[in-house]
Amino acid sequence: MSWCAMWNISHFRALRRLLLSEIHTCCRVEAMKAAGKHLPRVYVTRRIPPDGMKILRQSGICEIDQWDSDDPVPREELLKKVAGAKGLYCLLTEKIDEELLRAAGPSLKVVSTMSVGYDHLSLEDLKKRGIRVGYTPDVLTEAVAELTVALLLATSRRLIEAADEAKNGGWGTWKPLWMCGNGLSQSTVGIFGLGRIGEAIAKRLKPFGVKRFVYTDIGPRPEIAARISAEFVSMDELAKQSDFITVCCALTPETQGICNKKLFSAMKSTAVFINTSRGAVVNQEDLYQALSSGQIAAAGLDVTIPEPLPLDHPLFKLKNCVILPHIASATVETRNAMAALAANNLLAGLQGEAMPKEVPL
Repeated sequence: MSWCAMWNISHFRALRRLLLSEIHTCCRVEAMKAAGKHLPRVYVTRRIPPDGMKILRQSGICEIDQWDSDDPVPREELLKKVAGAKGLYCLLTEKIDEELLRAAGPSLKVVSTMSVGYDHLSLEDLKKRGIRVGYTPDVLTEAVAELTVALLLATSRRLIEAADEAKNGGWGTWKPLWMCGNGLSQSTVGIFGLGRIGEAIAKRLKPFGVKRFVYTDIGPRPEIAARISAEFVSMDELAKQSDFITVCCALTPETQGICNKKLFSAMKSTAVFINTSRGAVVNQEDLYQALSSGQIAAAGLDVTIPEPLPLDHPLFKLKNCVILPHIASATVETRNAMAALAANNLLAGLQGEAMPKEVPL
């Protein structure tokens, strides 16, 4: 049998399985309707990657209402649409607080966020109402680590600045000191928040010839640290010893604004600061002062406060600050995996089953 014929048979079988799945779903929905049963309604707050919607639609256990746009649902629309919903599929742009939960009413039983962070959720209010919460850790670890390394290299080697010079006529004769940045070889890299992402970043940086990894956290993380040969130090020592600092911590009341004047003033003047966690862990006014005064060499940010950062913000005017529009998890594979996990969390919650990834309340 030719390769072409084999491909056609395989393609036909795949289409047959898809068709049978769709028929099964339709039959289940129609059977429930005939029995006089109403499907629980879920509200999806954004246009999401196809793998997530496919899982929800093919489940046949819920009625889907969706804000079909790439832009966030307006607050007034969200408050209106969530009323009477049993499930809510949201993103980190939606604030799930007391006001929203009152608007939803007692029918809401599960909230599933397509994000690893959940600082946009009022966990205390959700717990009071017995509402279960799903989130999407693990699946974006590799993508975030890759982006962090890319941002670190772009910042430390002044790639954006150099590209602008090439386009705008600044590229003249070769100059020994022009566009010089800082290399990773024999450097010390500090990791603030040594979890899955911090470990993945260290593994990617090691082949560049990094001499030493140090980290700080709420406490020592000996198992992870042993895998990457990292040393636990205080926040002050992290600042003093590191040539590069990468921020990977969660946003909590304790970490909000923790990267401030005290941290930057303790850093080396040649040091590079990278943040791919949450914008609110950084005091941006203090960062601007540190960058503009030469207190530190450069910074790379994938997250800011607010998002998007206003075009007239002072940080945009600095050549030694690279700002990206929160794209750390932006690979097709990762976003589809996040969407699918959030969908499966939602469906499990609707059926009273164990979620693949549930926030402990």
